[in-house]
Amino acid sequence: MISPGTIEKIKELMTLASLFEEDLEESFILGSGPGGQKVNKTSSTVRLYHEPSQLTIKYGAGRSREMNRWLARRELAEKILEKEKSALSSRRQEVERIRRQKRRRSRRQKAKTVAEKRQHGEKKADRQRVTSFEE
Repeated sequence: MISPGTIEKIKELMTLASLFEEDLEESFILGSGPGGQKVNKTSSTVRLYHEPSQLTIKYGAGRSREMNRWLARRELAEKILEKEKSALSSRRQEVERIRRQKRRRSRRQKAKTVAEKRQHGEKKADRQRVTSFEE
């Protein structure tokens, strides 16, 4: 059985992820995998569908329906938070990339860039065809 303290933690996580009970569609399906006939004959696996995020979670790790219900909610909340965090992270990376592009370069960096360009120009000049022959 799942403890009341764990249930409270899962409820806090759901609140943090803006996951509300009225947004969830819950159904119970037959389990599969290890556990023998008991798992295969009882509908203890939980399927949660969250309408706003369009996410579906199937959870059936335990034999208890009640435990699977709460653990499925925890997994769904973690998935929503991870999705939000990755969106923020990619936005932050884009802002940082633009900031680096706009940053002024140091004198040493400018000198190095100019030296590389000069060297590349000389290399290209050496590749040009020879037009006149001296004998």
